[in-house]
Amino acid sequence: MPEITLAGRKIGPDHAPLVIAEIGINHEGDYAKAERMVRDAHAVGCECVKFQCHVVEDEMSPQAKAVIPGNADVSIYEIMDRCQLSEADERKLMDLVQSLGMIYLSTPFSRAAADRLEAMGVPGYKIGSGECNNYPLVDHIASFGKPVILSTGMNSMESVAKSVDILRRRGVPFGLMHTTSMYPTPPEKVRLGAMVQLMEAFPDAVVGLSDHTLTIYPCLGAAALGATMLERHFTSDKAWPGPDVSLSMDPQEMKELIQGSAIIHKALGGTKGVLPEEQVTIDFAYASCVTIGAIKKGEAFSKANLWVKRPGTGKILAEHFESLLGKTASQDIDVNTQIDWDMVHDR
Repeated sequence: MPEITLAGRKIGPDHAPLVIAEIGINHEGDYAKAERMVRDAHAVGCECVKFQCHVVEDEMSPQAKAVIPGNADVSIYEIMDRCQLSEADERKLMDLVQSLGMIYLSTPFSRAAADRLEAMGVPGYKIGSGECNNYPLVDHIASFGKPVILSTGMNSMESVAKSVDILRRRGVPFGLMHTTSMYPTPPEKVRLGAMVQLMEAFPDAVVGLSDHTLTIYPCLGAAALGATMLERHFTSDKAWPGPDVSLSMDPQEMKELIQGSAIIHKALGGTKGVLPEEQVTIDFAYASCVTIGAIKKGEAFSKANLWVKRPGTGKILAEHFESLLGKTASQDIDVNTQIDWDMVHDR
């Protein structure tokens, strides 16, 4: 069974899914907003918050100033320049997160960002879908020797496998997140089957879902399929501006996702059979063979004088009813009597 440990928290099939609040850049560079989101996530039981680390001049060339994302009306360069946090603010946030007993994660989008996070002493790394096939950066991050969670949106199984080879070669514990990089993602584009495909193709990886739909339902469905990590964008207030606020969950939804996925995890597994705890229900819910008319000694049992009724406390249960038909009573039997085997003779 695959398992990784992130800041002391074990992640794998034996544990409830780790729910990650992707604050990302919803703070828009405002530390006060970032702190509010951390505290609100903590208040509803969230174990892990994730940010994005942007060092824009190392991340993007000037050509990015002409590229406008599908969910924005200004360039990606302008968005990231506006939303990046200073190293001092990131350190302050990490201290806050850890003081609350939570896990601090951040996605580095460049080598300089990765180096900053390493200098900060982060416990592990999240690599975004856009960097899944950025093999130089994947290798640089893996060289730190810490756990890596890799999102796989916009990538084929073949390109994911190349990054997995790097992580394996570096010997780092790793997880894979199935992702659809559409903002928002229509439910029919989520493809939970692809998450299962990752589990089967990379059995040494813990696998989860990073979801961009507008509800928690796909994450709950992923939990039912064995996801070990669940990530969605998070905001304290859906009325705030922000690049991903429109597809973010609020604290109440986060609480429901944490509680729901934990319940689903408890319900997984097992085999079909009768539990000892079901006996109290068996006693009243099963049916026993019962006379529906008085029967004389030597008289044959038939559907006219014998049927099945609750409770299941008789010696002969309903499953044996057919075997009694045509056999004879060994004694006189009153009506409404639960039949015992010593009351039965063969014909």
